[in-house]
Amino acid sequence: MKDIVIVVGGGLAGCEAAFQIAKRGVRVRLFEMRPKVMTPAHTSGNLAELVCSSSLKSSSPMTAHGLLKEEMRLMGSVLLPCADKAAVPGGDALCVDRELFSELVSAEIEGNPLIEVVRDEIASIPENRPCVIATGPLTSPALAESIKELTGAKHLHFFDAIAPSVDPETIDWEKVFKQSRYDKGEAAYINCPMTREEYEAFIDALVSAEIANLHLEEEKDARYFEGCLPVEVIAGRGRETLSFGTMKPVGLTDPHTGKRPHAVVQLRQENAEGTIYGLVGFQTQLRQSEQERVFRMIPGLEHADFVRYGAVHRNTYIDSPNLLTPALHTKLDMGLFFAGQMVGVEGYMESAAAGIVAGINAARAALGEAPIILPKQTMTGALLDYIANCPIDDFQPMNSNFGILPEIPGKHSKKLRKEMKTERARKAMEGSGEWKVESGEQGREGTLGP
Repeated sequence: MKDIVIVVGGGLAGCEAAFQIAKRGVRVRLFEMRPKVMTPAHTSGNLAELVCSSSLKSSSPMTAHGLLKEEMRLMGSVLLPCADKAAVPGGDALCVDRELFSELVSAEIEGNPLIEVVRDEIASIPENRPCVIATGPLTSPALAESIKELTGAKHLHFFDAIAPSVDPETIDWEKVFKQSRYDKGEAAYINCPMTREEYEAFIDALVSAEIANLHLEEEKDARYFEGCLPVEVIAGRGRETLSFGTMKPVGLTDPHTGKRPHAVVQLRQENAEGTIYGLVGFQTQLRQSEQERVFRMIPGLEHADFVRYGAVHRNTYIDSPNLLTPALHTKLDMGLFFAGQMVGVEGYMESAAAGIVAGINAARAALGEAPIILPKQTMTGALLDYIANCPIDDFQPMNSNFGILPEIPGKHSKKLRKEMKTERARKAMEGSGEWKVESGEQGREGTLGP
């Protein structure tokens, strides 16, 4: 048995990994460089700080994100109980107070007697094995170089964006209304309705606005992840792209007119006090002055105070199909694990789920046990199978969705297929059904229990 496992990175994946390792009676040394060394997006030294949205996506059991959360709870997630305690209104989505959430997670991790949190930057991959690298999308340049040397990867980055947030007291409430789409859950979103004329003028301003210079060499060949494109990039792909996407008005009725608006901008509560609301889907690279000018064209936001501006930052992820197995250890070193967004999963919960699996397997490695590989019929297993075995040359991050799960034989309605896939995933996670019929490298090795 190894005396200690090293985990590098105190984000969502690193915290889940450390917790799973300690849960199995193995000591953990968790390295987090903040607040000693900050990143372009973080604002505190708290563990598991959320830097983009405050939403952890849907909790509905019949959605892909809901199924993923269900699997994470079965695996003993440390983050989800904290999220439950820090929850704020979000319709059928699990939204949290960012600060409270990270404080709760920090208390859980720092209070664990088997976890030692070290506030220091790791500039190269540690020699200690087992080791979990979970430094997230904002990996320090020095460690990124070390990963490059180990993996031989030429590209380890893409660009991601953050949406702006406003003070709700500065919103013109005579022009907006509260409602969730199709009235699902409580009326959790502030909706800013637009007429066609207002939408057309907004698009004109958005696509012609000045963007902020990133001052990075890589921006000359900037690569954005399709799931988190800046809003101005989306608008540049076609005048109606936003009205059928981020600004789609479906499921909403403007009480002022009794009709569905042409387009709508939604704002979502980001803290428990309700003093900060973020513009949903409005990640942006616009200059701050341009954000004020353009986004104040949105009805109801004419005099809004921006408590946080949108920004673009570089994200790091590795070439997982060439480097990792679905157990998340490297193909050449079974003691070196990678987890979180840097492996090519997109989304808070997807990153955390990868951290859980990496932590379980790092603990098993320390105990001299074989790793587990989740069945592809589960949402977690399907994600990890995708990032390890994706044949696409231009590998890009993937989030949880029913499309990555194996198909159900026969002809069924879309709704029934989702229901059948969900039930099959549950059985697989519980250790029955397809869980036991996998073979070869994709089969189950060991069990989920401690």
